[in-house]
Amino acid sequence: MPTPSPEIQAFAAGFPVFLLHVSVTVTILIAAAAAYILLTPHKEITLIREGNTAAALSLGGVLVGLAIPLSASLKASTNVIEIGLWGAVTVVVQLLIFRLVDMILRGLPRRIQEGEVSAAALLVGAKLATAVILAAARS
Repeated sequence: MPTPSPEIQAFAAGFPVFLLHVSVTVTILIAAAAAYILLTPHKEITLIREGNTAAALSLGGVLVGLAIPLSASLKASTNVIEIGLWGAVTVVVQLLIFRLVDMILRGLPRRIQEGEVSAAALLVGAKLATAVILAAARS
């Protein structure tokens, strides 16, 4: 039986590591989004089901705001522990950004509950700006 090409050998060796790293990163994303949903005073999922655009915009911004630095961490990390540590930092910083925007706007959860898209848009902008900075700092 002929020996597989170096490309096939590299794929066979790297694919399990790829799956592990992606699985850990997606798990962090899901856990971080769940933690965010539990820690914010308004109930995004309920509001979204009721057609609240501000809540959908806010939660969408959270997901992208978490995914950008997590993807940079995935790219720059060499092992699962690094991915986990940087994932935890990402979650903490994004939760702090929510609090900061809440302090600036006063009553952010209420504004989102009331469907105020402008407040949600500012929150999304703050989250994305922070995400890009975190991603650059990590890479």
